[in-house]
Amino acid sequence: MIGTSEDGFGKAMPKLLDEAQRLGDLICKLFEQETQTNRSPIVSDKSQKKVMPKLLEEAQRLDSNWSPMETMCKAINQAAKKLGDELLSDIENKNEEKGELWTPILIAAKNGIKEMVESILICYPMAIHDVSPEKKNAVLLAVENRHPHVYKVLLKRANNMTDSVFGAVDNNGNSALHIAAMFTDHKPWLTPGAALQMQWEVKWFEYVKKSMRSNFFPVLNNDKESSQQIFTDKHKDLVKKGGKWLNDTATACSVVSTLIATVAFATSTTLPGGNKDTGIPALEMKPAFHLFAISSLVALCSSITSTIMFLAILTSRNQEKDFARYLPGKLLVGLTTLFVSILAVLVSFCSAHFFVLQKDLRMYALPIYVATCLPVTLFAIAQLPLYVDLIWVTFSKVPQPPLEDNA
Repeated sequence: MIGTSEDGFGKAMPKLLDEAQRLGDLICKLFEQETQTNRSPIVSDKSQKKVMPKLLEEAQRLDSNWSPMETMCKAINQAAKKLGDELLSDIENKNEEKGELWTPILIAAKNGIKEMVESILICYPMAIHDVSPEKKNAVLLAVENRHPHVYKVLLKRANNMTDSVFGAVDNNGNSALHIAAMFTDHKPWLTPGAALQMQWEVKWFEYVKKSMRSNFFPVLNNDKESSQQIFTDKHKDLVKKGGKWLNDTATACSVVSTLIATVAFATSTTLPGGNKDTGIPALEMKPAFHLFAISSLVALCSSITSTIMFLAILTSRNQEKDFARYLPGKLLVGLTTLFVSILAVLVSFCSAHFFVLQKDLRMYALPIYVATCLPVTLFAIAQLPLYVDLIWVTFSKVPQPPLEDNA
């Protein structure tokens, strides 16, 4: 669709109206003279004389067998058509200079306004074919600006126009999949950290790819680049940053999990109260001893599992596809088992220490154990945002809208 400019109309309309009035007066006088005499009309009005040279010039190009009236009408028609073309060309040039070829649906798709896109498509379905000066339609703009909610709306509304709308390319021959493979530095996704940003990027690329049938999008753009090549090239820095953050996190956590595994192993082999002559634990009938035995075993197993997960992250290749589920999944399991191992070690300590306090200081046991759980509480509070983001990003199939969409 061609946009409009108030300046273009303001300058062109007076000229159009003036010419239209002159042509109208001329047609009336020609008709009168044609009906009265069968000769070529002679026009003496000053305003008509300004138009006549153009009309006579056009008339000389027409068939000489036509009557004077037919000749002049044909010339008038061509002059009016030429004037209209000049008007549209002038308006279009001014709009291109000012970047005003943006229709409402394009602006709404670019800014992620889902409700406006839906309303426009309900009232005027053909607006889905509007394009920007760079030949980007609403689909390409939604993909470029990372608006999955708008992309879903366009998928529902495309109906039988899927090929023409979702198969469109911009001036550079980039399809929706090529644009999804590109990376923008303003970090649009609603999640912190380079690793989680990379995970969203991979999921967004795969989502756009799987939204259409296989081999639907053009393979190469004008630069002879495939979407996979663009994705690998544009995400090199993000992969490095994400890999570094994962390695630093895994290194720090693996040190903690190794220490807990060491303590848990020593605790599980040192029973409170010792053993009887028969080798049976002396306090095996006590409930606190049962709690100690179970918690020490849980601490040992979970800490070893956590250490293995973090080692798997440290030895990974850090490729783009690994950020989709492999690396974040390992980090999620590692953090979960690390938290469980810390909690289990504290429970094991408290249950073994209960035998020391059960006589004289039994009434002070509960406050002491609550204070002992403070490190676990602080660790949980510190890691909770990261943990929630990991769960959210890992188990979400479609990336969430950018930060500005939720402001």
